[in-house]
Amino acid sequence: MKLISWNVNGLRACAQKGFYEFLHESNADVFCIQESKMQEGQHDFLTEHYHIYMNSAERKGYSGVITFSKTEPLSVTKGIGIEEHDHEGRVLTCEYEHFYVVNCYTPNSKEELARLSYRMEWEDAFRAYLKKLEETKPVILCGDLNVAHEEIDLKNPKTNHKNPGFSDEERQKFSELLDAGFIDTFRMLYPDTVKYSWWSYRFNSRAKNIGWRIDYFVVSECLKDKVKDAMIFDEVYGSDHCPIGLEIEA
Repeated sequence: MKLISWNVNGLRACAQKGFYEFLHESNADVFCIQESKMQEGQHDFLTEHYHIYMNSAERKGYSGVITFSKTEPLSVTKGIGIEEHDHEGRVLTCEYEHFYVVNCYTPNSKEELARLSYRMEWEDAFRAYLKKLEETKPVILCGDLNVAHEEIDLKNPKTNHKNPGFSDEERQKFSELLDAGFIDTFRMLYPDTVKYSWWSYRFNSRAKNIGWRIDYFVVSECLKDKVKDAMIFDEVYGSDHCPIGLEIEA
């Protein structure tokens, strides 16, 4: 089974830059996107091969996640069931026979960590949500989790220490997620590989490969031996993020 995740930074814009070409070429069973920045009815989906599910933010032009699935899920859930966290269209869960696929766009802590306290509340609530799902079946989590976990996961760790996405608090919450029984699939398979999934639009960062790895496939520990490969498609353009992938035994 092949899964893809991509923060497209606006689907309608990305659609003009090769999104659908990559969607069809990837031939993924499940294709998750984050930061769709759209409401239902604002886009004509150029595919006949997928069931399409959306969770949009109440605020227009902001956040939002979409999941394309070749197989119709057993169930689809928007949000995590906590009102204060479910206004921004950040989570979409599709249930399949053997696992859940959770598509997530984690809140950014913002400049000067202005939203860090909310981010910490979100992290605890979201981790609890994942553990609750695990009581029924294993979880495959994917998306833009807005954190570079270790120094290997960004080009300039020293100058970015305490910046959004590389604060001690955010990194600790990712560690707590792993300690709760989840696996960072790319780092499990490629412990010493330097690859990034996001580059700032400023300073010609992508051409210089001054990037961060903040997009992940994280799976329940019981799925560890079923993971066949984890990919970062850093040659694919169309957004400030690149797509990432997971091949797993279904």
